[in-house]
Amino acid sequence: MKALRFRWAETFTKLGKDDTHTLIAAGAGGGLAAAFNAPLAGILFVFEEMRPEFKYNFLSVQAVLIACASADIVLRILMGQQPDINMSMLTAPPLKALWLFVIFGFIFGIFGFIFNRLLVWTLNFFTNLTGRLYTYTGLLVGGLIGALVFLFPDTIGGGYIVIPKAISGSIPVMILLLLFVVRFGTTMISYGSGATGGIFAPMLALGTLFGMWFGNFAHFLLPEMVVRPEIFAVAGMAALFCATVRAPLTGIVLTIEMTGNYWLILPLIITCMTASIVAQGLGGKPIYTVLLKRTLDLAKAKEVDENKKPLEYL
Repeated sequence: MKALRFRWAETFTKLGKDDTHTLIAAGAGGGLAAAFNAPLAGILFVFEEMRPEFKYNFLSVQAVLIACASADIVLRILMGQQPDINMSMLTAPPLKALWLFVIFGFIFGIFGFIFNRLLVWTLNFFTNLTGRLYTYTGLLVGGLIGALVFLFPDTIGGGYIVIPKAISGSIPVMILLLLFVVRFGTTMISYGSGATGGIFAPMLALGTLFGMWFGNFAHFLLPEMVVRPEIFAVAGMAALFCATVRAPLTGIVLTIEMTGNYWLILPLIITCMTASIVAQGLGGKPIYTVLLKRTLDLAKAKEVDENKKPLEYL
């Protein structure tokens, strides 16, 4: 009995490097599963995004599966079992319309490349601000966001309000494009300045807004091919994620789980594949990889600066 207790204690208190990686991966997958009611997407996110560090063995894989399933079970107990985005079920588009999704994915590949470059530039801009300039910039950003909250609330926030409004057709077509542009800018400013909000949900909102605009435009030109513009809203949600994060399987499954539109798998594959290839061809890199490298470089530079300080300043 003592030997058994010792083994249990050793298991839960003496964690090696591989065990730590497993817990981090399980936490990341569980967090995504709970945030978007998408357990399978949480699992795939770990396997795609964390593949360089993730140790593929029976224990680590099972830990991720258990974490994602457990997180989603708790979420469904509290919030119910409906998809994260409540929308009507869409039928598959006609095969003759699939070429539109290639063009759509190409556009989002360019958007993803620009998104990643601007995000890093904005982070560097705010990081380099010092003294009064830093204070005044913070006041300006805070005032701008406050004004947008009061005047145009759809231009800010994570996107959980604007996504259903866009898909339901509550937002005029030309306003969709304007919202896309403004929210693109506020996402850069918000994340770059260190404000809360992240980029995961805002990316989904951006993809939905432009996708809904593109769908309405395509419906106007080719009504026999594009019967439901909402198809492009769903595809756009996955496309920008894939072009920036470069995890196409996660993007496809995440979108399907969030909307419940399983009939859109084929157009989603075409869109996400094209967006990922174009972004990669332009020289872009996965955004989370870029952000991690930037964080490590800054930490290393700070450590070097600390070591160079004279002893009287230490």
